Amino acid sequence: MVKPDGAKIQEVLTFAKEKHVQTVDLKFVSLIGRWHHVSIPVERLDEGFFSSGVAFDGSSIPGYTRSTRSDMTLIPDPSTKMLDPFWERPTLSLICDIYTGDGKAYARDPRGIARRAEEHMKSTGIADLASMSPEFEFHIFDSVRHQSAVNSTFYEVDVSEAEWNSGNVDGVGTVLPQKGGYHALPPQDRLYKLRDRIVHQVQDCGIPVKYHHHEVGGAGQSEIEVLFHPLLSAGDVTMTVKYLIRMLAHEEGKVATFMPKPLWNDAGNGMHVHQNLWLKGKPLFWDENGWAQLSETALYYIGGILHHGAALSALTNPSTNSYKRLVPGFEAPIHLIYGLANRSAAIRIPEAGNTPETKRIEFRPPDATCNIYLALAGMLMAGLDGIKNKINPKDLGCGPFDQSLQGMDRGKTSRVKTIPLTLADALVALEKDHEFLMEGDVFHEDTIQAWIERKRDEATDVRKRPHPREVALYFDA
Repeated sequence: MVKPDGAKIQEVLTFAKEKHVQTVDLKFVSLIGRWHHVSIPVERLDEGFFSSGVAFDGSSIPGYTRSTRSDMTLIPDPSTKMLDPFWERPTLSLICDIYTGDGKAYARDPRGIARRAEEHMKSTGIADLASMSPEFEFHIFDSVRHQSAVNSTFYEVDVSEAEWNSGNVDGVGTVLPQKGGYHALPPQDRLYKLRDRIVHQVQDCGIPVKYHHHEVGGAGQSEIEVLFHPLLSAGDVTMTVKYLIRMLAHEEGKVATFMPKPLWNDAGNGMHVHQNLWLKGKPLFWDENGWAQLSETALYYIGGILHHGAALSALTNPSTNSYKRLVPGFEAPIHLIYGLANRSAAIRIPEAGNTPETKRIEFRPPDATCNIYLALAGMLMAGLDGIKNKINPKDLGCGPFDQSLQGMDRGKTSRVKTIPLTLADALVALEKDHEFLMEGDVFHEDTIQAWIERKRDEATDVRKRPHPREVALYFDA
């Protein structure tokens, strides 16, 4: 068990006293990436609690162990303290690590995997900091209905600013066209007040925000970007931001979703991840004389991600819905290439990153159905593998491409690798290519196989069900 940081524990105890905390809410993440929680009275919170924690049944958590040897313990991380804004009584929120009954770190704990990825990175001597910044794209709807029964399958969402409501009786005439919402101004952007409230709540919780705006999707799509954090902290920030967005939407009688493709033929929700490496305070991706001012280290990092891109998809895009977003005709990238300011590339080099400190890469395929800890750890491990083995992306035929591949001569693009077409294909790729994840004992074989099994069950569940569109196409056969 990791030795608790006494100074940080005292900070938590002092914080709880100053804020008159009455309840402590302990949050932890399942293998598939959903938060769960258990709450205790503040009277139980003392220095010893950060070693003893709270016992729970791991067999009831999706993706964790079976009923045998399922006794587990939640150990709170004092560095994650936050006053939860949604409780009636002052409530302290702490994110937990998971240990087995005999006091060992649980191998499938996603936070533990992210922590081991950071430790492995440091052990290589390549870098001592992986800095990550996920973007948050999401839809806010006024209502959502769905059903999947033996004799009926449907879903229906609604939002007042959508183009399909232009003929409704409210008569205000301020709607947004499909794919026409990018940086829309009020009153067409009807979500700006809620989004502003979300941003201020995020910042009140100690997470600095870069900016927010209406996204391309005209039917309630928004984006919020936060600043960079170390890998494990970036995972915690992601879980917290998603929680705050959902809860604040819920308080206003709306519903938020990070589903990659909730609407047909409109922009989907990605979770692009900006990233770079540092060593002893020095940024490692910068070379003033390199292509796009990228260092050789950065190019090898890119090479590793693109080389393992198909397998990574099973971690970064682990839902059947993910592959309805990753299709031609939208900004979502399907080609495993890199390029300067190229939004159709899996890896975009932002032109704005023109100083040593801001030079970064942006990996664009991921979406928020991922378990963020596994996705970030997987990207880092792929990048480190690229550096270790000097995988040059040019040798892979991955670019650089500084323009979209759409409309280019097929002879030039036919050999370019693409993202898998389905979740099933991505899982096959992960089955064949996962040794890079197991370096440094970061991912365990058992964890990878449990992930594949769980996700394969999801893919099969969707594949077996008749689709409403199939009725339109084939009912008269």
